[in-house]
Amino acid sequence: MCVCCFTDTEFTVLCTNSRVDVTVEGLKVVEIEKCKNDLKKLRDEMTSRGGGRVGNCPCKYNFSDDGKKLNPRRDVPSYPKYTLSQETIEALKKPTFDVWHWEHNEMLSCLEYMYHDLGLVKEFNMNPITLKRWLLGIQENYRSNPFHNFRHCFCVSQMMYGMINLCNLPEKMTLTDMGILMTAAVCHDLDHPGYNNTYQINARTELAVRYNDISPLENHHCAVAFQILSLPECNIFANVELEAYKQIRQAIITLILATDMARHGEILDSFKHKVDSFDFTNEEHVTCLKMVLIKCCDISNEVRPTEVAEPWVDCLLEEYFMQSDREKTEGLPVAPFMDRDKVTKPTAQIGFIKFVLIPMFETVMKLFPQIEEIMVQPLRDSRDHYEELKQIDDAMTEVGHLFSLNITLSFRVGVNSILNSRQLRK
Repeated sequence: MCVCCFTDTEFTVLCTNSRVDVTVEGLKVVEIEKCKNDLKKLRDEMTSRGGGRVGNCPCKYNFSDDGKKLNPRRDVPSYPKYTLSQETIEALKKPTFDVWHWEHNEMLSCLEYMYHDLGLVKEFNMNPITLKRWLLGIQENYRSNPFHNFRHCFCVSQMMYGMINLCNLPEKMTLTDMGILMTAAVCHDLDHPGYNNTYQINARTELAVRYNDISPLENHHCAVAFQILSLPECNIFANVELEAYKQIRQAIITLILATDMARHGEILDSFKHKVDSFDFTNEEHVTCLKMVLIKCCDISNEVRPTEVAEPWVDCLLEEYFMQSDREKTEGLPVAPFMDRDKVTKPTAQIGFIKFVLIPMFETVMKLFPQIEEIMVQPLRDSRDHYEELKQIDDAMTEVGHLFSLNITLSFRVGVNSILNSRQLRK
């Protein structure tokens, strides 16, 4: 539901809940009336604008022939300031944070807090209301996929915030670096269609054609991110000097493009060559670290407690199965790890944890030893958990085979007995 669907009363309590306290700073009656008028005006504007997309473009923006883009479909007038509880503030800094217990408006509140807490609002001279509008624009441009949705965006961003704190990055890197890391994490999967790059390329989709089969999704995420930022009411970097903005833009693009798993080996190998003699004053070293950090956060679900991590596996498999079913229907190649007839939860996770997650996080651990107990050990525990599940599955399968074999043998003995009886009667 977008804000134009709310009544005036509902708007007043839009973000109120048991875990978030809302305080209003000097909001007078006349200002409340102004908010109501702004809201009515917004409803009228949204109603007259209508919905739908132009052509086959999968982005939530409409592009006409002259390249003119429309505003994000959701916006609000200025609304009250959130105050998070101290318990929530402390929990946000830890990988154990349970992302399943939060509504979208609460997640927006948490993201807003992170930008304030890290000093990014002050560093980039952001208008706090622009930050709110930008975050709403971001949320609106994540689709309702089983996995690649706004909750995943929040999950990755919260893990990035946690790693920034756990690794004491503000003591080693600049505030601009912190802004690049957080903004890339927030934007990294914008308008993800729920079908991966392999599908895009094999199906020759518009995205694959537009980006010449080179990281089509990641290029699209970047494009949507900067379409949102190009809107004056959503431009959190509006007060940054042009040259500095160009560098920030390029750095965010570099990080989002690094999330293409097709580049995993290349990026990790580059970091491995630098980590033993890492130099925080070396720009190339720092850029490589930032690329590895966003990769860690993007695929970090298994770092979290089992009860938080395991539902994500179900979500991912659901999205995989949607794709593989479509690939079968369209006569396209199907990856075995996405085929509902071949993959199980343990088999999906064991190889990924052993050969992708643990090696990458252990490499980062060389630079930040403090992550071992809170991030690397949970990965090892998760690997052991899924290996145990696989042993149980294998044992159950073996029992099933033996049971089936026993029934088959009994059936054959019975058939042979009947045939022999008939033969004797003759």
